[in-house]
Amino acid sequence: MYYQNPVKRGFFPDPSVVRVSEDYYMVNSSFQYFPAIPVSHSKDLVHWETIGHAITESEYLDLSETLDSRGIWAPDISYYDGKFYIFATLRYNYQDKTEHPMRAQLMMYSDKPEGPYSKPVILPVDNIDPSHFVDDDGKHYMIIAPGITVVPLNDNCTEVIGEPVQVWPGTGERCPEGPHILKKDGWYYAILAEGGTGYGHGINVGRSKSLFGPYESCPYNPVMRQTDPDALIQRCGHGKLVQTQNGDWYCTYLCGRRNGGKYTTIGRETALDPVTWTEDGWFLINDGKGPSENQLFPKLQIIKYPENNFEDFTKPLSLNLEWVRNPDNTKWHIDNNGLTLTTTVGELSDVSAKNTLVRRETELKYTAETYMDFSPIKDGQKAGLVCYYSTVTYACVSKKIKNGKYILSLDINRNQGEENIKEVEIENKPVYLKVVVDGLTRKWYYSFDGENYFLIDTLENCIYLCDEGVPGDPKRHTGTLVGIFANRGSCKESTDALFKFFDYKA
Repeated sequence: MYYQNPVKRGFFPDPSVVRVSEDYYMVNSSFQYFPAIPVSHSKDLVHWETIGHAITESEYLDLSETLDSRGIWAPDISYYDGKFYIFATLRYNYQDKTEHPMRAQLMMYSDKPEGPYSKPVILPVDNIDPSHFVDDDGKHYMIIAPGITVVPLNDNCTEVIGEPVQVWPGTGERCPEGPHILKKDGWYYAILAEGGTGYGHGINVGRSKSLFGPYESCPYNPVMRQTDPDALIQRCGHGKLVQTQNGDWYCTYLCGRRNGGKYTTIGRETALDPVTWTEDGWFLINDGKGPSENQLFPKLQIIKYPENNFEDFTKPLSLNLEWVRNPDNTKWHIDNNGLTLTTTVGELSDVSAKNTLVRRETELKYTAETYMDFSPIKDGQKAGLVCYYSTVTYACVSKKIKNGKYILSLDINRNQGEENIKEVEIENKPVYLKVVVDGLTRKWYYSFDGENYFLIDTLENCIYLCDEGVPGDPKRHTGTLVGIFANRGSCKESTDALFKFFDYKA
């Protein structure tokens, strides 16, 4: 039996996996989205279910002013002595280190993988991609970029107790990051992502008999890299190994699926390939052939989970949904009628906007639909359906008032400010809104009965909804998400928008 990569589909980059008995747990980067750091569970390494988040309290992590693609980077999950540890980088907004550190590291723990986790402890180390390593003598270390840098920690991982030491710089390729240490058969294996997180990303390995080196480079490097520019799966790297209860080895790593050209609109995802060990004690991922699109299933019991793509807004929000930055919990509520979003200050193009609720795209073709009851009373109040990448790149349909008339407005932002594409005058009554995505094309519809739909307009070549499609935007590390929003721009008055459901079909 075969499975298909990626195994965790959608914007789930920088995977870190740990096995505890016969269960596997994974964390991924979440950047400016909240709750932060999704935690997933699997029995077979292929089918994953989100079971919680490492940070769910806004008082633990204020992302309200966090710029696009800052926030939480590259978390790592580990298990030691009955506790789950999660380390992650907190990337601040600062552009350089002249007056402030650009980054700090967070550490939190729990006795349950789904949480709740402890309030994050800040470890003042200004770099990226921390992971947790415990040596045979019980000493704890944080392994962090650049290259393999070893940072000694106290016994509960709450303090740095020694100077960072870079023990292996990598092979000399650019951006040596995503470091992990694996100890096996007396060897310390240094695992690094190199080549940058875009096309050409890869995994290189070194090893030593001592944690502090010296390290020799693997003669088979890179042990993972996509070399076929026309293949579906690209930009493969940032890997971590895990051994199954049966003794087999696998590597989870990030990847991106091409959507036309070199555009990865879905973002960076999580892939899985088998690991084999050579006679001279090195390892290869997928026999050194690069990423697989289809792969033999691990020798584990197959356990699938329901997809839960339909959001009934009379029930609590599912773990599929994320707020863009911390929500204002006084501006939304759920009751028997559905989910009410109160229009808040700010536009989709503003960091200050609160009520944008989205889920990850998982496929290059899908349909998303919602039902909205919204009667704006002032110019500037709007609510609707959005395909969202960042404050400078999105496409949306919103209901609003213009010159005293109710309209549906299709707008885009491609890092050139918001542009109106089409306006349709409508009756002031509840409306169904739908987007149909097919590759780089997005068609937008509305209906009053949920059966007869009218095309608003078609957006072609939506390359701005991806990492690569907007030259000049300095940080683009996430992916496109789809969902609902309500805001009021600079209007001083608020109005409620009631959403009955949100349906995602891929």
